[in-house]
Amino acid sequence: MKQGGETRVPENFRPYFWDIEFEKLEVQKDIFFITKRILDRGNFSDIRWLIKTYGIEVIKKVVLGTRDLDRLTGNFWADILGLDKKQVPCLQKPYSPIHFGLSS
Repeated sequence: MKQGGETRVPENFRPYFWDIEFEKLEVQKDIFFITKRILDRGNFSDIRWLIKTYGIEVIKKVVLGTRDLDRLTGNFWADILGLDKKQVPCLQKPYSPIHFGLSS
């Protein structure tokens, strides 16, 4: 991860974090959450901020470490980063729950 002096998330990211108290987000503490949200919803300028602030390795860790990304996002970043799509969790077939009352 790159060491930047920023402690606050840019104000223009506020719409991406409608479901939390935006003021409590911290650039260094909430790396994974911020990165996931910006990868899924951000624009080109936002992605540049991610790369400048965290580095490409953090993006790679997020893509390889979460099912929460949109499939299109996961597919895009797997191509950009040259990742094996079989290792990208959000691109894997979701599990099928066993319905109650049915025997195997």
